[in-house]
Amino acid sequence: MTINPDLQGRSYPAAEVYDVGREKIREFARAVKATHPAHFDVEAAAALGHSDVVAPPTFAIIVAQRADAQLIEDPDSGIDFSRVVHADQRFIHHRPIVAGDRLVAELHVDGVRAMGGGAMITTRSEIFALTAGADAGAGNDSREAVATATSSILVRGEGQ
Repeated sequence: MTINPDLQGRSYPAAEVYDVGREKIREFARAVKATHPAHFDVEAAAALGHSDVVAPPTFAIIVAQRADAQLIEDPDSGIDFSRVVHADQRFIHHRPIVAGDRLVAELHVDGVRAMGGGAMITTRSEIFALTAGADAGAGNDSREAVATATSSILVRGEGQ
């Protein structure tokens, strides 16, 4: 199956909520060798003005990849995950991610460009923190922008 060129412009709504916990932040920080005390200690984070331990900037990838999974798993996409090569990842942070955040991400397919027998697909995940009492289907006034993650994947064609 070839990549569906009609993917460009498609959006996938925010799905499951990702609850950010202190241990999740600490584990991620250890995994990426982020050593700042604010990633591990509530008091160190508070001294910087944060309400709880603060995640390293690349922590947003966890939520962004969950959003990307909607595209990969979409039978209309034509994407064979075994043929995917991650090409680029960028983040724009609107505010830090901290323990206690409840995050959701909307996925937007910004570009689909044929390349030989494959395609380069560019996506944008808009990551939001839900306010108290909100759920993934709530209106914009119940969400706070946290980060924008832009990703490019190359889906290799047959024989590549």
